[in-house]
Parts: sequence; C-alpha cells; structure tokens
Amino acid sequence: MPDIRSGTRDLIEKGLFLPMAAAILNRDLEALDSCPFKLKQPYKQLIGCSLKLAQKDLSDVRKELRKRKIKLYEAERDEAFTLYICTINGYEEKHRYFNPRIREQVTALLEYYLSLATI
Repeated sequence: MPDIRSGTRDLIEKGLFLPMAAAILNRDLEALDSCPFKLKQPYKQLIGCSLKLAQKDLSDVRKELRKRKIKLYEAERDEAFTLYICTINGYEEKHRYFNPRIREQVTALLEYYLSLATI
C-alpha cells in the first residue's frame, strides 16, 4: 500500500476537482451568450481569465501527476458518494468522496479562481 503524504493527497484532490471547476467555467462562459445581460463582455472577461488560470494550474497538476506516476479514475457514482481509484506506482487505492463535499471543494476552487482573475 503506498504511503500518501499530505502533499500527494492535495495533488490528487486537485487532479480530481480542477477538471470539474474548469468544466463549470466553460459551461458558464457558453451560458452567458443566452443570458439577458445588457453588458456581457465584463462577465465573459472575468470568467475567461478565471478559466485560463484554472487550465494552467490543471496542466501543471497533470504534469506532476504524470511525473509521480499517479493515475486517477472515476469508478462508481451513486446519489451520495463517488468512488475514485488512484494508482500510484502500480499500487491501487480507493477513495470515496461524499458528493456534497465534492461540490464544496469545487465551489471553493471557483471562488479562488474568480478572486484571482484580473481583467
């Protein structure tokens, strides 16, 4: 069984949650076109800048995961939990996340990237 240190666990969680945050930002950017806002451009710039920052961090996280030979898979999902399989140097570990906790983590990431965005 691999020893997962807190830095590795943080990297794994970023590898799980950053793609979700980027997908949400992408969807929001597309949804702005159909919104009844009079001035859409400032919102598009804010979300676009946030998305660019999130994608850069996601790219860095994926490079680090490859470097450490860590692979992540979603194995199972039900109403309450999502099961992810994490393979580290050939050793497999299962992580179950409570779906509301995933939502909280992704929300925190969205707030973080939106606060970093400078237009």
